[in-house]
Amino acid sequence: MSTTASPRVRNPIGAHVPVAGGLAATGLPYARAIGAETVQVFVANPRGWATPEGNPAQDEMFRAACAEESVPAYVHAPYLINFGSHTPATVERSCDSLRHSLRRGRAIGARGVVVHTGSATGGRERAVALAQVRERVLPLLDELDHEDDPWLLLEPTAGQGSSLCALVDELGPYVEALDRHPRLGVCLDTCHAFAAGHDLAAPGGMKQMLDELVSVVGPGRLRLIHANDSKDVVGAHKDRHENIGAGHIGAEPFAELFRHPATEGVPLVIETPGPQDNYAADLTRLRALRDL
Repeated sequence: MSTTASPRVRNPIGAHVPVAGGLAATGLPYARAIGAETVQVFVANPRGWATPEGNPAQDEMFRAACAEESVPAYVHAPYLINFGSHTPATVERSCDSLRHSLRRGRAIGARGVVVHTGSATGGRERAVALAQVRERVLPLLDELDHEDDPWLLLEPTAGQGSSLCALVDELGPYVEALDRHPRLGVCLDTCHAFAAGHDLAAPGGMKQMLDELVSVVGPGRLRLIHANDSKDVVGAHKDRHENIGAGHIGAEPFAELFRHPATEGVPLVIETPGPQDNYAADLTRLRALRDL
């Protein structure tokens, strides 16, 4: 983690970091090596349903270090979660998995837990799937009654298949289905937004998308940004991340992102292709754009 990180930084910039071997033992040294000002972690296998208890000593070391160094931490929930599924077993496991991520998030001092907004499977109508989202997710949100509980951050997808939420305007019905809960926020992935059809590379495209986001969900709900370039063209509906400035979005839209009032104070996390040197280069590139 960066020793220069500070609450006064307009946008802390960091990365998703590996934690195999321990949140503190592995994640913290990696974050420091790349100069991360914020971090995102998994607290379970992202492609499985296991809900491990975690290591209390590692949790406390991680939490204390992030607090001491003013580094906001976030949890990304497993990818399998889908509250729009037509399969009862998947929905039940999704509930268990997200509850686990939220509780582990509180244990490690995370500010938010990111979850993909899912899809309506089995040919079911969007309205039916959203009703199921409401039924199963609202109780989980209502469990967030501690001061140090994380926010639940909805991450729209790239628009593959029967996605429930990809374009910004599709966040409206999703947030409404969850009664605009006070602990409900948004994690914006720039690659996903571009793949879904928002032309962020066009002049003013980033501003237009962010203006629409605020109009749809209201101010203050954008809590985290996944800063990723795209290997594919706008509207391709492909979730393939590229290093900053090396894809079809390009670097300038990220400078535009930093200038938008809706992003004031919002951390950025990269999920770009590795290795570690690439991560460090992407963070350096974003910091330069932030400081323009």
